[in-house]
Amino acid sequence: MIFFRKPDDEATPANDLDRLRRKLRDADLPGETRDTAEKEMDRLMRTDPSVAEHTIAYNYLECLLSLPWAGLTPDMLDPARAERVLDSSHAGLGQVKERVLEYLAARAMRSNAVPVILVVDDEPIARENLRHILAREGYRVETAGNGLEALDKVRSWEVDLIVTDLKMERMDGLQLLQEARRVSPATRVVMVTGFATVENAVQAMKAGAVHYLSKPIELDELRATVRRLLGEQRPIPAGRSPILCFVGPPGVGKTSVGMAVADALGRSFTRMSLADLHDEAELRGHRRTYAGAMPGRILQALRSLGVRNPVFMLDEVDKIAQDVKGDPASALLEILDPEQNARFVDRYLEIPFDLSSVLFLATANSVERLAGPVLDRMEVVPFSGYSEAEKRDIARRFILPRQLREHGLTHPCPAVTDGAMTRIIRDYTSEAGVRGLEREISRLCRKLARIHQKEGGLSGEAIGPDEAAALLGPRRYTHEAALSAPCVGTATGLVWSVSGGEVIHVEATRMRGAGNLILTGSLGEVLKESAQIALSHIRTNAERLGVAENFFEGRDIHIHIPAGGVTKDGPSAGLTIAVALVSLLLDRPVRADTALSGEISLTGRLLPVSGIREKLLAAARAGLTAVILPEANAADVAALTETAEELPRVVAAGDVAQALAHMLV
Repeated sequence: MIFFRKPDDEATPANDLDRLRRKLRDADLPGETRDTAEKEMDRLMRTDPSVAEHTIAYNYLECLLSLPWAGLTPDMLDPARAERVLDSSHAGLGQVKERVLEYLAARAMRSNAVPVILVVDDEPIARENLRHILAREGYRVETAGNGLEALDKVRSWEVDLIVTDLKMERMDGLQLLQEARRVSPATRVVMVTGFATVENAVQAMKAGAVHYLSKPIELDELRATVRRLLGEQRPIPAGRSPILCFVGPPGVGKTSVGMAVADALGRSFTRMSLADLHDEAELRGHRRTYAGAMPGRILQALRSLGVRNPVFMLDEVDKIAQDVKGDPASALLEILDPEQNARFVDRYLEIPFDLSSVLFLATANSVERLAGPVLDRMEVVPFSGYSEAEKRDIARRFILPRQLREHGLTHPCPAVTDGAMTRIIRDYTSEAGVRGLEREISRLCRKLARIHQKEGGLSGEAIGPDEAAALLGPRRYTHEAALSAPCVGTATGLVWSVSGGEVIHVEATRMRGAGNLILTGSLGEVLKESAQIALSHIRTNAERLGVAENFFEGRDIHIHIPAGGVTKDGPSAGLTIAVALVSLLLDRPVRADTALSGEISLTGRLLPVSGIREKLLAAARAGLTAVILPEANAADVAALTETAEELPRVVAAGDVAQALAHMLV
């Protein structure tokens, strides 16, 4: 190990040591941290300033004293304000906003909680006097006339302290103490009696009572005892925050929602990208014996913010790399575990630092690449793609005004119609988010700025669909539309990808051959298996379906899904393939205005599929009037926030036979 000696002219001046000593004296440090800092300060004072150990110790103390050990930002626990902030900064994302508001409501309930005291006495006057005295101290006081009644309240309430008489009928104070400790071990009990003897006091304390008072009660002693006992109780960590993981396709606003959450809470916000993280030491820090050692990026961020309860976003957590320097994802196990991060140990610091007050937010495009233990420590909040209506709203409220300002088109602002926005969304973007939409609107603004500079101004006419298409050039994307008429051997299906939902057409035909199943269209292994399952189901149930039992003898069946340049995979096309095959074999056309999505089993049962919202939005865009989905997806359909006018009619089917009855003309 190599240490670098500090030149004599760079030795730490005495006034710097005095400043460090004063800083240590005035710092608000936890007990363990203060002990470590004082020992390190003593070692520093005894070390020759010319040796490398002096510089290492000085830098360590500087880092330790600059960390926000007690710095907390008070939360703005106003759900109405938080809802306004979230609504003003983002359109849609109802589930995400609801989760944040739930967190705020829970924090508000906890912060407003008042200690509950249960007074138990069989004398009504004594019971009422104690209730009146303790209520005036600001506590919530419940009363009970005997031990059995008190025990019922302990089972129903979270009681912080019980003040009970010793001698009572039906259940005395000692019996209540024993039963209450079994029901609620954290509840403390103060015993009160007019028969104050040493034997009674010893017996009560052995049973678990924390204090013993004799009648008549000295009111000052009672107040002081209650105040001391409630103050000694280990507080529930009010700062412990959930670990939320925003999962969704690119461009749906995961990072900006994190910034809005910080704004709604009134906290500081910091973001750290994990996409380029290769070394575990970047999170845990380097041991300070190495030259140039420093804390990990977590503590460095908190040090720069000056508070220990910011909103901390771990961006692209699913893209963490792993190489010979270690597995950085393993460091997240301690950082993201609410049961462990209250005593997070950075290798440079070597003493625990409390991360439980940090609201960690992680973002990922999918959870498939996340390690199971890391995923288990987070609460996944899914971000779905935006509908056309939501994209138009986002473009109108946020993107277009920002781009007009950036391009100087504000005197006056050119008018862009909703039809032009729809044309841009459909013909020039193909995404679940709005990142590509912002690029296209920026391109449109550049064209308008060029026209303004060239012609000395813009015409006062609004920019409609044709004008937008003329400025942006030929359309870049096309989307499948509904078939114009029923067709034999062709069924319409719905698929989901990271760019949203799409409509596909499954084509089936047969010819003379050797009994082979030919699959084309750049299909993945799961999709090929779905085709095999559909064919096996039809061959097994040929008589019930009305299909000739020997239909596969001397014949080849060819199944094709157009757009062969695009890789397709997944089980949800199994039902569509089965319907296309039965239509071909029965020579009966398939309805052109209805699409299907569902995984099938060998027995013909329909299994649930994912991406229901995106698939229904794609069906509505294609002009379809109905969609057949598995009955198991009924809950997903019921959870949709779109109105009936925006989505096609949904028909639930339990097996292939029910879907065929609806689809075959």
